[in-house]
Amino acid sequence: MGNDAAELKRALVHHAEAVCRYYLPNGYRAGRYWIIGDIKNTPGRSMYVRLIGPDAGKGAAGKWTDASLAQHGDLLDIIRARCGLFHFADVAREARRFLGMPDSVTAPEHGNDFRAASPTGSSESARRLFAMSCPITGTIVETYLHGRGITVLHETGSLRFHPRCYYRPHSDAPTETWPAMIAAVTDITGAITGVHRTWLAPSGHGKAPVETPRRAMGHLLGNGVWFGKADDIMAAGEGIETMLSLRCVLPHLPMVAALSANHLAAIQFPATLRRLYVARDNDAAGDAAFATLTKRAAAASIEILALLPRLQDFNDDLRHLGVDDFLAALRVQLVPEDVPRIFAPARQPSRDDAIPQAWGIRSDLGRQRFPLPGESPAHGLL
Repeated sequence: MGNDAAELKRALVHHAEAVCRYYLPNGYRAGRYWIIGDIKNTPGRSMYVRLIGPDAGKGAAGKWTDASLAQHGDLLDIIRARCGLFHFADVAREARRFLGMPDSVTAPEHGNDFRAASPTGSSESARRLFAMSCPITGTIVETYLHGRGITVLHETGSLRFHPRCYYRPHSDAPTETWPAMIAAVTDITGAITGVHRTWLAPSGHGKAPVETPRRAMGHLLGNGVWFGKADDIMAAGEGIETMLSLRCVLPHLPMVAALSANHLAAIQFPATLRRLYVARDNDAAGDAAFATLTKRAAAASIEILALLPRLQDFNDDLRHLGVDDFLAALRVQLVPEDVPRIFAPARQPSRDDAIPQAWGIRSDLGRQRFPLPGESPAHGLL
């Protein structure tokens, strides 16, 4: 496969923009890059394909990075994904058809299948980043969340703060550092599998002025950012701020933020779960996620119920309706027998109550001193 793949890659690189226009037509050119939402041709700005550069090596044309999914690949990966192909012989045949080259594909050695795009952000890197961050108490993460109307912060041990988290617009750009809210993505056993980063303005008043201020890394599918420990009832939704907004008025309902509609549709169900509330987003992706969850829940004998915002999303409801009207709109959507449990008084847990031992985070990490401006940072992240 090696010689044939190298030949096709070189040929495709010389027509990188034409490849993008043909297989990723929902994107657009911006300088040296083709910009698109993802390898599935979704409109957006998360994926960057380099159009200009050498045939191979650092900065090579045809290389792409999906910042939101922490994936990268080349033009053959794009052809494979867009055509739904798996075997290298089929990918090579399609590439030769596009290039107008003779169809003389040699079968891959040992019958190996064409490899999928490789992840760049590992679960180990995610665990390291979370461990090097500190609790959010007294940091600009609190300032940022308060600015979003989220002032009730309990069982938020899954959230941490890093004052100088690395950010790069794309793989070849210079590295920047910005303060960031770091959210641990865990599986249902509590093991960290990834992190979600929200880069913030130094003042905490809004996000950092970067192109993609939110990104995730690690193994995300089926996992999420948890608030509280699920038993027989819980709520699930897409965004961290969406679920934190709900927690402000539904304080004792365990919740998970899956980070996207696709990941919401694939969340793992705890073995004890019997009723799942789904915080719906008012868009087509949210509709599709709810439909998929409904089928999966029915197969697992789990009752599924939708929670619907009155405005565009639940954070809008919290900020613009006020707590009383927001709560009233949600209360009528709950099963009556759940209401006493969700609103029952309980001890006030600390923000770090939700950090399971499985995460392996030392308690003293939250008290570490970060370098001041001008000092040499020793975070060594990513």
